[in-house]
Amino acid sequence: MAGPSLAHRARVEAHAVWLAARDPRTPWTARLVGLLVAAYALSPIDLIPDFLPVIGLLDDVILIPAGVWLFERLVTPEQMAEHRAAAEAASHRPTSWLGLAIVVMVWLAAFALVWSVFRFAYD
Repeated sequence: MAGPSLAHRARVEAHAVWLAARDPRTPWTARLVGLLVAAYALSPIDLIPDFLPVIGLLDDVILIPAGVWLFERLVTPEQMAEHRAAAEAASHRPTSWLGLAIVVMVWLAAFALVWSVFRFAYD
């Protein structure tokens, strides 16, 4: 049996960083780095769009692992191992379709707001 995919590992690492950044034992500098890394990893918005061949995926391949590496240097190995185990356990839970629907609705509402502002601004 093959090990976990690279995409699965990246999601688990990003979730572990998110959990560790919210832990009260984490220093504030590590929290800031962790929140930035997790937000970038979990955000649908990239510095370079993914639809651009090869170049679009380079930011994910370089920035996210570099951010996780930096974050790991700012927290204790025991703390990171604890949150990595929690993130791995959470990755086996069912997906929340309600949560997905809420996120999609928020994005659609934001798009509609921006559309209406620009439409009325140029009419």
